[in-house]
Amino acid sequence: MSYFQTFTRLTAPALATLGLAFTLTTLPGCGSRSGTDSENAAVVADTTKPVVIDTVKLKMEAMRRDSLKADSIAKKNGQLPGAILPGHRIIAFYGNIRSKGMGILGREPKEQMFRKFEGVLKEWQAADPSIPVQAALHNVTITAQGTAGKDGKWRLMNSKATIEEVLSWAKEHNCLLFLDVQPGHSTLQAELPKLEQYLKDPIVHLGIDPEFSLSTMPGVRPNQKIGTLDAKDVNFTVNFLARIVSENKLPPKVLTVHRFTRKMISNYKNIKLDPRVQIVMHMDGHGEPTLKKDSYKAYIQNEPVQYTGFKLFYEYDARPKPHHIMTAKEVLAELTPKPLYIQYQ
Repeated sequence: MSYFQTFTRLTAPALATLGLAFTLTTLPGCGSRSGTDSENAAVVADTTKPVVIDTVKLKMEAMRRDSLKADSIAKKNGQLPGAILPGHRIIAFYGNIRSKGMGILGREPKEQMFRKFEGVLKEWQAADPSIPVQAALHNVTITAQGTAGKDGKWRLMNSKATIEEVLSWAKEHNCLLFLDVQPGHSTLQAELPKLEQYLKDPIVHLGIDPEFSLSTMPGVRPNQKIGTLDAKDVNFTVNFLARIVSENKLPPKVLTVHRFTRKMISNYKNIKLDPRVQIVMHMDGHGEPTLKKDSYKAYIQNEPVQYTGFKLFYEYDARPKPHHIMTAKEVLAELTPKPLYIQYQ
C-alpha cells in the first residue's frame, strides 16, 4: 500500500467544552426595545407591516446549537468523526512551490521531490509501525516580504493559480494541504478570510506563523525581529476554522502554530480548545539536536496546548559538522510527548 494513502479516523481524549470557544456579540438594535410600552404595542398590533427577520441572529443561534451538538459528540466519543489526530502522524514537506529558497517544497523538481518524500514516509512508518503516517504539503501562501507594498503591510498572497496548483499536487498524491500565513504588518483577522474558499475543501488545513506577525511592532521589517501572536489571535483562528467546519459539514481542521521562543505566543494558557479544530504547537527552530530538543522541552512540552509538532531542516540542522538532521527514530526516542506532526523544510 502506498504511503500516500488516504486516512482513516480514530478516537482521542475528550477536548474542552465548545461553549467557551465562541464569544457572541449583540449587534446594535438586535433584541433591544425603545420608546414606551404603548408605542411598542402599537408596532406589534400593526399587522400591515412586513415582519423583519434578523438573519444574522438566526445564523448565530444555529451555530450555537451546532456547537453544543459537536461538544456532546466530543464528550461521548472522544472527538468528532474524521479527526486526523491522534490516529495518524502527519509528515509534511514545507516551502512554496514558486520558491527554491523557502523549503524542500519548491526547491527540487516536483517528481524528484515526491520520490524523496516517499522515502521519508517509509522511514517514519518503519520507526513507529503503531500509527499510520499521513502525507502533507505545507505551502507558505501568505508570505512576509522585504518591501512594504502599496498598503504598507509587508506581505504578499500567492496567486489563485499557485494555490490551485499546489492543491492539485496534494490531491494527486493523497496528501493533506496546509496553507501557511505569515501576516507581516497585517493581522490574521484581515488575512484569513482570503483563504476561506480553499479551507472549505476537506483536505485543506491551516498554519499560522508568529515569527512574521509584526503588527504590534511598528517600523520593524520581517526578519529584523521575531514577531508574536497572543492567545486571542489563536482563538480567533480556531473560531474562524470551527465556523467553516460547521457551515460546510467538514471533518475537523488541523491548525499548526509555529513556535521556537517564549514570546512568540503570549498567554498560551488562555488558548481555548474546540473539537472542530486540532491545534498543533510546532517547534520550528533549527540548529544542532541538543538545541532543538531543549527548545521543544521549553516551549512545547512545558507549555502544552493540545498536540505537538517538530521541524527538521535539510539545509540548516546539519551545520556545522558533525551536526546532523535527526532521524525519525531519534525524534521519537528523545522527545516527550512524541510529536504527531513532523515538518521538513
